[in-house]
Amino acid sequence: MKDIKENKDPSETIKEELQNANKIEEQINSDSDQYSLNDDRRVKVLSPGQLVAKRFIRNRLAVTGMVILLIMFIFSFIGGLLSPYDQDQKFYRVDAQAKDYAGVLHNEEYRYTIGDKDLFKSSVNAQALKAIITGKDSFDYNGVSYTLEQLEDEVFTVSTGGKVIGIVSKELVNSSTQEALSFDFTLAAFQAKSEGKDSFTADGAEFKLGEDGIITDAAGNEKAYISAYIVKAVMSDVFFTREFKNQLIDAVEAGEKSFKFTDADGQEAEYILSYDAATKGWDVKQEIDTKVFDTYSAPSKEHWLGTDRNGMDMLTRLMYGGRISLMIGFIVVFLETFLGIIMGGISGYFGGWIDGLIMRIVDVFYCIPSMPIIIILGAAMDAANLPSLTRMIYLMLILGFLGWAGVARLVRGQILSLREQEFMTATEACGIAPSRRIFRHLIPNVMPQLIVYMTMGLGSTIILEATLSFLGLGVRFPFASWGNIINDVNDTFVLTNYWFIWIPAGVLLLVTVLAFNIVGDGLRDAFDPKMKR
Repeated sequence: MKDIKENKDPSETIKEELQNANKIEEQINSDSDQYSLNDDRRVKVLSPGQLVAKRFIRNRLAVTGMVILLIMFIFSFIGGLLSPYDQDQKFYRVDAQAKDYAGVLHNEEYRYTIGDKDLFKSSVNAQALKAIITGKDSFDYNGVSYTLEQLEDEVFTVSTGGKVIGIVSKELVNSSTQEALSFDFTLAAFQAKSEGKDSFTADGAEFKLGEDGIITDAAGNEKAYISAYIVKAVMSDVFFTREFKNQLIDAVEAGEKSFKFTDADGQEAEYILSYDAATKGWDVKQEIDTKVFDTYSAPSKEHWLGTDRNGMDMLTRLMYGGRISLMIGFIVVFLETFLGIIMGGISGYFGGWIDGLIMRIVDVFYCIPSMPIIIILGAAMDAANLPSLTRMIYLMLILGFLGWAGVARLVRGQILSLREQEFMTATEACGIAPSRRIFRHLIPNVMPQLIVYMTMGLGSTIILEATLSFLGLGVRFPFASWGNIINDVNDTFVLTNYWFIWIPAGVLLLVTVLAFNIVGDGLRDAFDPKMKR
């Protein structure tokens, strides 16, 4: 009976097992209610892209570089839109400038007034001067006799055969108008002055001679004047009035350094006199208010970083210059990558003689001296006088064409290792076209390395563009780039006195290139965490 009690009924055992199973299921359900899908205690599975982003964000230095680049993009592309000025807008100021205006010479040497150029030649001039110095009243030259007649203390006439052919004098008869004086008029004026007459007749008209040497016509208009002073304008279209000449000569004789004169229109100007020992004369400069470019003005409320040599706002030029430098960097790197992917992808996938041919082309491009070629092409573009925009486009094409070889070699090396893997065998078995295998399956697997290469190449390209612009071979006016802005330091005076011209552009260039390199290092470490070990 005892054994029968200890042995349970099989149906009861099955019931107990079912009850235990229900308890376990209830326990599982209760546990599943405690842990949701968003619970941190669950294991998170991230995609490769998320893992790269997570590793990159953990790199504080790389994040700092990314923030700097973001600031530079905002400064260059948005700042230029917010600036109240254009990149080529010029500003002006009014300055009192002293410009060369006239020259004054007190004649202390004998000068010649020629009446007959065939008879009174330079050789006869020298003989006449020699006779005057030695006190002779005649001389012979080449079998011809010449007679000297002294009209005044330092005025002589030279005649031959009863005809006056020239005048040798220290005083001159100067025209008061733009009309040239005839020889007969000059001779008659000297004769009238030597004889003490107050009038004379010349060229069929009668003229009056004043005691001060001023000659007027019958209507009272000044025709000429006799003086030992010669006053000549620097500009051929400038004419001096008698009042101005008198005031100028009085200032010279009084030894004054400057004088003021009011013209017929009521405009007053100041004139500065300076003696030139080389010419033994006086240089006259006119000081007038002139509208000029507001060059190299110091930082102010209107121009936070001052103005450059063309009178343009420096802050605005820096904004637009950053835009040009960044655009050139990105476009050149894109062209290099585009050509490199095509050539490297074809070379790495097909191999054989195609690989050998493309790699030899790559070797040729590695051997090309880029800088001499760029200098030669820059000189050719200068000779062709290309517009600034066309020149900039050619510059980007040239830099992109010369720099694709490194990308091609990188892509080829990666594809050589990828094309033997199983997924490529699967694509071949599926009958996928070679072009689709290369650009849809192989190239995407090379993109991490390409992204790092492109990021670090951007800084080098920007430096190269800045170097070319500094040498005058890159971006040309009116476009601005950080390189051609720094070009102003070619002038030592600007380098030492106007820091706001080149230091901001240099700092922006340095910080931007450094940020690109930092971001490139961060991406390299994020794509390949083993680099940290």
